[in-house]
Amino acid sequence: MNTVALTGESLPREVAEGDEVISGCVNYSGVIKVRTTKSFGESTVSKIIDLVENATENKSKSETFISKFARVYTPVVVFAALALAVLPPLFSGDFAGTFATWLYRALMFLVVSCPCALVISVPLTFFGGIGGASRKGILVKGANYMDVLAKVGTVVFDKTGTLTHGQFAVTAIHSGQSDCKTEIADSQNSQLSTLNSQLLHLAAHVEHFSTHPIGAALRDAFPDEATDGCKLSDVEEIAGQGIRAKVEDKTVCVGNAKMMDAIGAKWRDCEHVGTIIHVAIDGEYAGHIVINDKIKEDSAEAIAELKSLGVSRTVMLTGDRKEVGEDVAKKLQLSEYHAELMPADKVAYVDELLNSKPSTLNSQLAFVGDGINDAPVLARADVGIAMGGLGSDAAIEAADVVLMDDKPSKIALAIRIARRTIRIAKQNVWFAIGVKVAVLVLAALGIGTMWMAVFADVGVTVLAVMNAMRALKVQ
Repeated sequence: MNTVALTGESLPREVAEGDEVISGCVNYSGVIKVRTTKSFGESTVSKIIDLVENATENKSKSETFISKFARVYTPVVVFAALALAVLPPLFSGDFAGTFATWLYRALMFLVVSCPCALVISVPLTFFGGIGGASRKGILVKGANYMDVLAKVGTVVFDKTGTLTHGQFAVTAIHSGQSDCKTEIADSQNSQLSTLNSQLLHLAAHVEHFSTHPIGAALRDAFPDEATDGCKLSDVEEIAGQGIRAKVEDKTVCVGNAKMMDAIGAKWRDCEHVGTIIHVAIDGEYAGHIVINDKIKEDSAEAIAELKSLGVSRTVMLTGDRKEVGEDVAKKLQLSEYHAELMPADKVAYVDELLNSKPSTLNSQLAFVGDGINDAPVLARADVGIAMGGLGSDAAIEAADVVLMDDKPSKIALAIRIARRTIRIAKQNVWFAIGVKVAVLVLAALGIGTMWMAVFADVGVTVLAVMNAMRALKVQ
């Protein structure tokens, strides 16, 4: 049973009579009869939907910089204009004679302080940032998420399909005489010795008719298997052990330790993490092949880039086995990891991280995932990032940001784009405010002229819009 969508475990689970089968699993091979023990409302998938809905309700709603700024700026300017029109004449002792002059200055004050530059250029900056990100395959669902992305200080990852490919592949081959140190990717690898190549060649032939993911991984690692002309005969699948077949004139057994014990082959264990496939030729142990979920090529680069951006904490939450999670966390140099988790466990861990996060500038939490089991956490995190290529519909729907090419390295790029967008927006705000304040002071003193007011309004708006357009360009 393939449970990767629900638990994140890359290795298919074998089920026998009496075992529990979770709703949402995919049957890889054979025919099984399943007895329903729970109603839909109590099913695993239904519980995940409930978790998503509850997580969305608990999620904090962040505001963009300009929303918070405009809330203060607009009333301050209006009251300042009223004060400028009324207070000076009152204190002058000649209210009727000076009111017209101060009213004119107050009206000029309002013209100058018109927030066109802010209202137009700042949202345009966010749209530009979102557009620039989309050109790089990063879809951001709203300007407020750009604001959160810019402040991310903790990134929590799912493992399977996020940091790893989520597909079985041959990661190492060790012949009977090797030292279990060599790791390879496929049969074309330059480090692959003749003995190891022969081992892979025979194993791929024996698994020729297998529909199991392990058999597919062996055939993928030796693509010449179907065309090299070797004769395959007497194929026999032994339940719970493996497959025995004749390749040319050799009897080859490919399977687990139980099969090696059954034929009397003295097998040896391997220090590598993964599924160990033992191979025996004519009753003699020939070596083993390690099959595992491969780490994505840019996962290590992604973690390194995040650390360089000041992301102080990188955490991995996975439903996979502890030894697999530990191996991936060690290779990628993650801050911490937690394994063998169900969807509710992931939500609990993220809640704990959210409640304990520091009140510093970069304190927001991002979660990155792709499976159905990740949907509740994606909805609960400050910003949820989903893998859009192979990710489930539930994860993409629950996420705030979607990476269309499933590359973890795009997370750091998204954060850089968000921080640059916020920087440009703040430049526009302070430039507009600076010019307006200068002209407002001059207008209040009676020195300002109408062309100054026009420049402070229209001219500043044009310059701010031109600056906002820089957000479209992503290096």
